[in-house]
Amino acid sequence: MTGGKIIDVWAQNLTPRMAQAPWLESLLRWTNQSTAQVLPSVGDTVAAMDAAQVDISLLSAWYGPQGALISNDEVEVQIAEAPERLRGLLSVDLADPMGAVREIRTRVENGPFVGVRVVPWLWDLPPNDRRYYPVYVACVEAGVPLCTQIGHTGPLKRSETGRLIPYLEDVMLDFPELVVVGGHVGFPWLDELLSMTFKFRNFYVDTSAYTLQRLPAAFKDFMRGAGRGRVMFGTNWPMLSPQQCLAGLQSMQLEADVETAFLGETAQRVFQL
Repeated sequence: MTGGKIIDVWAQNLTPRMAQAPWLESLLRWTNQSTAQVLPSVGDTVAAMDAAQVDISLLSAWYGPQGALISNDEVEVQIAEAPERLRGLLSVDLADPMGAVREIRTRVENGPFVGVRVVPWLWDLPPNDRRYYPVYVACVEAGVPLCTQIGHTGPLKRSETGRLIPYLEDVMLDFPELVVVGGHVGFPWLDELLSMTFKFRNFYVDTSAYTLQRLPAAFKDFMRGAGRGRVMFGTNWPMLSPQQCLAGLQSMQLEADVETAFLGETAQRVFQL
């Protein structure tokens, strides 16, 4: 590895109410884990980071139609246990647009939050739905990225909301100042990922939910070509550990500057860490 920082841009410390969500069953099956195994303490999270030499992880809140699965308050408490190693991505209730705007303004100004994450499949709403638009305005005003999921949905929910074109493309045309980080690679719509990268300079993607060895060949080519400087490292901890995700890094034969940008340099710049 290069000598720069390693930053995991997609992690979460699950609560029991999220771990018991029925749609999570498919992920537990794929990763061969039980509900108890995806409930790490903050100490467990930091130990997993240490084992892979990860310097900083971004812990995410999760809000859906039924409320907070991991609340912003809970993420703040988690970060307070290791503030030098953890930062937060807050989330919001799309059904309360003004509350969402106030939450973003207040949390970014006063807390350890460096971005906003809203997961479209959880709401069963594509990202160009009008209910997201106050959130995008608040992100631009606060100067933080909007983190979302692109590509198919692993949990037992519809995947259509993860298509990049036309849904996310509409958003980036309507909000040219909005910085967007698409999580989970974007498979199977990798041609759309390439198109979005060429079209929008403020569009990024992370490798969360994939080990480097399992990345599609087309995505590896993307990292070396059009995606240079646009791809960030992510895990989806605790579904995958940093060690699992980074295994095989050397076999990818990334140029030194591409590897440094991927592991942390791009995230440091985009999230202003």
